[in-house]
Amino acid sequence: MKTYLLIPLLTFLAMPVYAAKMSMPIDAPKSYEAECASCHMAYPPALLSEKSWSNVMSSLSKHFGTDASIDEKDKSELTAWLKKNATTRQKYSETAPENRITKTSWFIRKHDEVRPDVWKRAGVKSPANCSACHVDAAKGDFNEDRIRIPAK
Repeated sequence: MKTYLLIPLLTFLAMPVYAAKMSMPIDAPKSYEAECASCHMAYPPALLSEKSWSNVMSSLSKHFGTDASIDEKDKSELTAWLKKNATTRQKYSETAPENRITKTSWFIRKHDEVRPDVWKRAGVKSPANCSACHVDAAKGDFNEDRIRIPAK
């Protein structure tokens, strides 16, 4: 095979490996779905750094305007699991301002073309509602080719 054909082919074949890094780890504790996903999408741990997850878990009594406190056993288990599966990629490694994924520089950079009025649409409601536009967000798939922005 010609070298000039090999590089694009290898790049294409490597794409699923990159996409899999945002997938939900298979060892997710049952409490993650029960405790966290009962109010919002169960965010893939690789979206935040260890420090950010520590910050989130240590402030559950003031979790974005809600008391999301959980028992100590579940809290310890979830914190350990989130930190173990936190990002190791440099671009996601910053400590999230205000513990918000949506305030990280990478999130802002990836969504800079989204007009402010889009976040206010009834079908979106907030930048934290990933599933509103990313149809496979719950699977950890944030591929830009599979976005559906609600009209209203």
